[in-house]
Amino acid sequence: MLAAMPPTPPPVPEPGEPRVRDRGDACPGALRLHSADDGRLARLRLPAGRLTSHQVEVLADAAETLGDGSISITSRGNAELRGLADGCGAGLAALLAEAGLLPSRTHERVRNIVASPASGLDGLGATDVQLWARELDSHLLSAPWASMLSGRFLFVLDDGRGDVAGLGGDVTLVAVGGGEAELHVGGRAVRLAASDAPSAALAAAGAFLAAAAEAGTGAWRVRELPPGYGVDLAECGVAGEPVPAPALPHGPPPAPGVLGPAALSVLAPLGRLTAARLRALLPADEVRLTPWRGAVVAGTDPGRLPLLDAAGLITRPDSPWAGVTACTGRPGCAKSLADVRADAAPGPAARLETEGAPDAVGELPGEQGVPAARRPGPPGHPARPVLPVHFSGCERRCGHPHGAWTDVLATGDDSYRVDGVPTPRTALPDAVTKARTTR
Repeated sequence: MLAAMPPTPPPVPEPGEPRVRDRGDACPGALRLHSADDGRLARLRLPAGRLTSHQVEVLADAAETLGDGSISITSRGNAELRGLADGCGAGLAALLAEAGLLPSRTHERVRNIVASPASGLDGLGATDVQLWARELDSHLLSAPWASMLSGRFLFVLDDGRGDVAGLGGDVTLVAVGGGEAELHVGGRAVRLAASDAPSAALAAAGAFLAAAAEAGTGAWRVRELPPGYGVDLAECGVAGEPVPAPALPHGPPPAPGVLGPAALSVLAPLGRLTAARLRALLPADEVRLTPWRGAVVAGTDPGRLPLLDAAGLITRPDSPWAGVTACTGRPGCAKSLADVRADAAPGPAARLETEGAPDAVGELPGEQGVPAARRPGPPGHPARPVLPVHFSGCERRCGHPHGAWTDVLATGDDSYRVDGVPTPRTALPDAVTKARTTR
């Protein structure tokens, strides 16, 4: 059940040269576990981030009985279990299969589907793309050739509000209303019937595999195809009208709080949920993990929001924890140069337990009592939005946000670069606050 992971990635090509990959990608999965300094790591692909109530319970139980007691949410809305013991692969696979979280052993790493998490819940959006996600996942699982896709190949389904369209999908579907959708692949787009969107997305993935095989460079992603080897949507049978393909929008995610008459949105501190916090999301019809390291809870009472806040979840946009993410860092990752999760915790208690309740940590230093989500602008001007910030333990910057963000990179145990500016650890709070509000 356990597969060894290569120690280093292939070399980066010189500018202007096509990337050549001489092996398959090494992304971990539910069956292919990664060996880290804190134990084995399993990554569970959750199409559209969706979990049933039963699956929430099973995932929490697996974290407690097999792992370190926590679940990490990835930038694609997937889930990671860490601290797994050697030899636990068979037991983990059995738990996941029983809960419907492992519907295929051959396709489990290619079910990378991000969809607008509030779709169908808040009255926004042109189409409920959560339904597209389920249909596309079914198509993937039933296509034997789809198992050849890289574990990094990404499908993005946006319901027209623009929240996920800009997340760097290889194949992106955008609902445009009037029963139509746009399919974007490699800088090209076609408009087609919304009912045909999931099957067209699968066909585009097949066309990518054909182009990658012809190019012979072992490309994992559409953007890695060399010049002259683009995805031809007409040849793969996608019937649609070509339309201009401008840069896809990078809209705001749903804010923490009430989403609708029976839905809530919360964030996980530094993208990590203890098993207890995951269970605190129940009862619910379903839980949708999001690319912003949070969860949309569907089919629940909005009046439960204070209970989730008391459980240590981020329930309001002015929380000092909102928009703050970090990679695993020390001691879990051997490549990390610092304990970035501890250094990322807002407030004077930054070196204390980072899984503590957010309101026990305090406001960001230098702006006590001022909401972290927006800072006051000059007199007569509106408040300035605060950029998300990501703390990275090494140059790989694993899990960083898309779009504009404040880059906090460890260069040693006590030294960082904040957007390229050398900064000692003791000066991080003020430097990060300034960088997030002055760009």
